[in-house]
Amino acid sequence: MIGYIILALVVVILLWLLMAYNGLIAARNQTDEAWSDIDVQMKRRYDLIPNLVESVKGYVKQEKDVLEEVTKARADAISAGQSGFKQQEQAENVLTGALRSVFAVAENYPDLKSSTNFQQLSTELADTEDKIMAARRFYNANVRDFNTKIQVIPTSIFAGIMGFAKKEFFATDDASKEPVAVSF
Repeated sequence: MIGYIILALVVVILLWLLMAYNGLIAARNQTDEAWSDIDVQMKRRYDLIPNLVESVKGYVKQEKDVLEEVTKARADAISAGQSGFKQQEQAENVLTGALRSVFAVAENYPDLKSSTNFQQLSTELADTEDKIMAARRFYNANVRDFNTKIQVIPTSIFAGIMGFAKKEFFATDDASKEPVAVSF
Protein backbone atom coordinates (compact mmCIF):
# COMPACT_ATOMS: atom_id res chain seq x y z
CA MET A 1 0.00 0.00 0.00
CA ILE A 2 2.78 2.44 0.89
CA GLY A 3 4.53 1.43 -2.32
CA TYR A 4 1.50 2.55 -4.35
CA ILE A 5 1.40 5.88 -2.54
CA ILE A 6 5.10 6.44 -3.19
CA LEU A 7 4.68 5.41 -6.82
CA ALA A 8 1.69 7.76 -7.23
CA LEU A 9 3.67 10.57 -5.62
CA VAL A 10 6.63 9.97 -7.96
CA VAL A 11 4.28 9.93 -10.97
CA VAL A 12 2.66 13.20 -9.86
CA ILE A 13 6.08 14.84 -9.39
CA LEU A 14 7.28 13.60 -12.77
CA LEU A 15 4.11 14.86 -14.45
CA TRP A 16 4.52 18.24 -12.78
CA LEU A 17 8.19 18.42 -13.90
CA LEU A 18 7.17 17.53 -17.44
CA MET A 19 4.43 20.17 -17.49
CA ALA A 20 6.74 22.79 -15.97
CA TYR A 21 9.46 22.04 -18.51
CA ASN A 22 7.03 22.17 -21.42
CA GLY A 23 5.59 25.45 -20.11
CA LEU A 24 9.05 26.98 -19.87
CA ILE A 25 9.94 25.82 -23.38
CA ALA A 26 6.68 27.25 -24.75
CA ALA A 27 7.26 30.59 -23.00
CA ARG A 28 10.85 30.78 -24.28
CA ASN A 29 9.72 29.98 -27.83
CA GLN A 30 6.99 32.63 -27.67
CA THR A 31 9.57 35.18 -26.55
CA ASP A 32 11.92 34.18 -29.36
CA GLU A 33 9.07 34.44 -31.86
CA ALA A 34 8.21 37.90 -30.55
CA TRP A 35 11.83 38.97 -31.03
CA SER A 36 11.65 37.66 -34.58
CA ASP A 37 8.66 39.95 -35.20
CA ILE A 38 10.72 42.94 -34.08
CA ASP A 39 13.57 41.83 -36.31
CA VAL A 40 11.30 41.60 -39.35
CA GLN A 41 9.97 45.12 -38.83
CA MET A 42 13.46 46.53 -38.24
CA LYS A 43 14.65 44.97 -41.50
CA ARG A 44 11.69 46.54 -43.28
CA ARG A 45 12.74 49.88 -41.84
CA TYR A 46 16.33 49.29 -42.97
CA ASP A 47 15.06 48.66 -46.49
CA LEU A 48 12.96 51.85 -46.55
CA ILE A 49 15.69 54.18 -45.28
CA PRO A 50 17.92 54.21 -48.40
CA ASN A 51 14.90 55.06 -50.55
CA LEU A 52 13.92 57.85 -48.17
CA VAL A 53 17.46 59.24 -48.14
CA GLU A 54 17.60 59.19 -51.96
CA SER A 55 14.27 60.99 -52.25
CA VAL A 56 15.49 63.67 -49.83
CA LYS A 57 18.95 64.12 -51.42
CA GLY A 58 17.68 65.91 -54.48
CA TYR A 59 15.92 68.54 -52.43
CA VAL A 60 18.28 69.17 -49.54
CA LYS A 61 21.81 69.21 -50.87
CA GLN A 62 22.99 71.47 -48.04
CA GLU A 63 21.71 69.02 -45.38
CA LYS A 64 24.30 66.39 -46.26
CA ASP A 65 25.28 65.81 -42.61
CA VAL A 66 21.76 64.75 -41.64
CA LEU A 67 21.57 62.24 -44.47
CA GLU A 68 25.02 60.85 -43.66
CA GLU A 69 23.96 60.48 -40.01
CA VAL A 70 20.90 58.46 -41.01
CA THR A 71 22.93 56.28 -43.35
CA LYS A 72 25.55 55.64 -40.66
CA ALA A 73 22.89 54.94 -38.02
CA ARG A 74 21.23 52.44 -40.37
CA ALA A 75 24.53 50.65 -41.01
CA ASP A 76 25.29 50.60 -37.27
CA ALA A 77 21.84 49.19 -36.49
CA ILE A 78 22.22 46.44 -39.07
CA SER A 79 25.66 45.43 -37.77
CA ALA A 80 24.52 45.64 -34.14
CA GLY A 81 22.24 42.66 -34.77
CA GLN A 82 25.28 40.39 -34.47
CA SER A 83 26.77 42.26 -31.49
CA GLY A 84 24.18 41.41 -28.88
CA PHE A 85 20.91 42.55 -27.44
CA LYS A 86 22.04 45.75 -25.68
CA GLN A 87 24.04 46.96 -28.68
CA GLN A 88 21.03 46.32 -30.94
CA GLU A 89 18.77 48.23 -28.57
CA GLN A 90 21.15 51.24 -28.46
CA ALA A 91 21.67 51.26 -32.23
CA GLU A 92 17.92 51.19 -32.86
CA ASN A 93 17.43 54.15 -30.54
CA VAL A 94 20.14 56.12 -32.39
CA LEU A 95 18.52 55.26 -35.74
CA THR A 96 15.12 56.46 -34.52
CA GLY A 97 16.69 59.77 -33.48
CA ALA A 98 18.42 60.12 -36.85
CA LEU A 99 15.14 59.54 -38.66
CA ARG A 100 13.58 62.31 -36.59
CA SER A 101 16.27 64.63 -37.94
CA VAL A 102 15.34 63.81 -41.53
CA PHE A 103 11.70 64.65 -40.92
CA ALA A 104 12.66 67.83 -39.08
CA VAL A 105 14.75 68.89 -42.09
CA ALA A 106 11.89 68.02 -44.44
CA GLU A 107 9.72 70.57 -42.68
CA ASN A 108 11.94 73.31 -44.15
CA TYR A 109 11.45 72.15 -47.75
CA PRO A 110 7.88 72.51 -49.01
CA ASP A 111 8.77 70.97 -52.39
CA LEU A 112 10.11 67.89 -50.63
CA LYS A 113 7.08 67.62 -48.39
CA SER A 114 4.80 67.71 -51.42
CA SER A 115 6.80 65.05 -53.30
CA THR A 116 4.66 61.96 -53.86
CA ASN A 117 7.64 59.66 -53.41
CA PHE A 118 8.64 61.31 -50.12
CA GLN A 119 5.07 61.21 -48.85
CA GLN A 120 4.71 57.52 -49.70
CA LEU A 121 8.04 56.63 -48.09
CA SER A 122 7.20 58.72 -45.03
CA THR A 123 3.87 56.97 -44.66
CA GLU A 124 5.47 53.54 -45.02
CA LEU A 125 8.18 54.44 -42.52
CA ALA A 126 5.65 55.78 -40.00
CA ASP A 127 3.64 52.57 -40.41
CA THR A 128 6.78 50.51 -39.87
CA GLU A 129 7.65 52.51 -36.75
CA ASP A 130 4.17 51.78 -35.39
CA LYS A 131 4.64 48.08 -36.13
CA ILE A 132 8.02 48.10 -34.40
CA MET A 133 6.47 49.66 -31.30
CA ALA A 134 3.67 47.07 -31.32
CA ALA A 135 6.21 44.27 -31.78
CA ARG A 136 8.28 45.67 -28.88
CA ARG A 137 5.22 45.69 -26.63
CA PHE A 138 4.38 42.11 -27.64
CA TYR A 139 7.99 41.02 -27.07
CA ASN A 140 8.18 42.74 -23.69
CA ALA A 141 4.89 41.12 -22.61
CA ASN A 142 6.33 37.71 -23.53
CA VAL A 143 9.57 38.50 -21.69
CA ARG A 144 7.54 39.50 -18.62
CA ASP A 145 5.58 36.23 -18.74
CA PHE A 146 8.72 34.14 -19.30
CA ASN A 147 10.65 35.87 -16.51
CA THR A 148 7.72 35.44 -14.16
CA LYS A 149 7.58 31.71 -14.92
CA ILE A 150 11.25 31.21 -14.17
CA GLN A 151 11.12 33.28 -10.98
CA VAL A 152 8.10 31.83 -9.16
CA ILE A 153 8.49 28.97 -6.74
CA PRO A 154 8.65 26.01 -7.29
CA THR A 155 9.29 26.45 -11.02
CA SER A 156 12.27 28.72 -10.31
CA ILE A 157 14.18 25.79 -8.80
CA PHE A 158 13.55 23.61 -11.83
CA ALA A 159 14.26 26.50 -14.24
CA GLY A 160 17.60 27.15 -12.56
CA ILE A 161 18.60 23.51 -12.78
CA MET A 162 17.60 23.36 -16.47
CA GLY A 163 19.52 26.55 -17.31
CA PHE A 164 16.65 28.89 -18.16
CA ALA A 165 17.95 32.45 -17.87
CA LYS A 166 16.09 35.70 -17.45
CA LYS A 167 15.54 37.64 -20.69
CA GLU A 168 16.03 41.39 -21.16
CA PHE A 169 13.25 43.80 -22.05
CA PHE A 170 13.67 45.74 -25.30
CA ALA A 171 13.42 49.29 -24.04
CA THR A 172 13.61 52.62 -25.82
CA ASP A 173 15.46 55.66 -24.61
CA ASP A 174 13.51 58.77 -23.67
CA ALA A 175 14.15 60.45 -27.02
CA SER A 176 12.54 57.67 -29.00
CA LYS A 177 9.44 56.86 -26.96
CA GLU A 178 7.26 58.67 -29.45
CA PRO A 179 6.83 57.44 -33.01
CA VAL A 180 8.53 59.27 -35.84
CA ALA A 181 6.28 62.22 -36.54
CA VAL A 182 5.24 62.55 -40.14
CA SER A 183 2.96 65.49 -40.76
CA PHE A 184 2.40 67.42 -43.95
